[in-house]
Amino acid sequence: MNILLLIIIFTALGGVLSVMTAALFLWLPDKQRQTILPHGISFSIGALLAVAFWGLIPHAFEELQPSQFQSLSATILVGILSFFVLEKLLIWRHCHHGNCDTHNEGHESQELKVHQAAGTLIIIGDTIHNFIDGILISAAFLTDVQLGIVTSFAVAAHEIPQEVGDFAILLESGYSKKKAIIYNILSSLGTVFGGVLAYFSLDNLHEKLPYILALAASSFIYIAVADLIPSLHKKTDIKTSLEQIALIFMGVILICCLHEIAH
Repeated sequence: MNILLLIIIFTALGGVLSVMTAALFLWLPDKQRQTILPHGISFSIGALLAVAFWGLIPHAFEELQPSQFQSLSATILVGILSFFVLEKLLIWRHCHHGNCDTHNEGHESQELKVHQAAGTLIIIGDTIHNFIDGILISAAFLTDVQLGIVTSFAVAAHEIPQEVGDFAILLESGYSKKKAIIYNILSSLGTVFGGVLAYFSLDNLHEKLPYILALAASSFIYIAVADLIPSLHKKTDIKTSLEQIALIFMGVILICCLHEIAH
């Protein structure tokens, strides 16, 4: 199948499908939403880390000569530090507001008071984030079709719990359920736009792909380690901890199996 068509299909799946799946949580009772969401976060952590360390980074190194390995490692380091700075500037921010309660239990903390401007910031931030996700997915497909597929699954896996949190904030900002869904779907189209634009601009820049893959890996590592893992430490009982560990390993195993089967 044509690479461009695959990029369009999987960026659409990674963007729109994740929004529609997250939207299902809007109609769940609060208690059920509070129970399900932490499991999704744990699974996302495993999926993101597996794609970064099992797929993206090895493929990036395969494309380079040994003399270039240090520069690739430096790209990963700079990427992680850059995402930290961007998060501080509220540009690359999954919580989208200063006092982040997005990953708190229930995602609907009564102390969370967000005005209309915050809702606008969420939509703008998500559009930028989705656009970059599209670039990363496109870069993965241009390197290897199977890598593109598993990268798309990883993007969707971490987008779903994030989108649930975003929906909660938009509702607190005064948006209706219908408007929150429409704005999030429109924002998710940034993934398709980023993927298509990257296809035409990266097709003749294959020498840059290893470094783009390295940046993709650094973003996945940062999201998992800095944004998602800390939320798991809010509960420290043995039962919850074992569930978190099991779900993280399930995310890792699933991505690794998909990667191996595809090859």
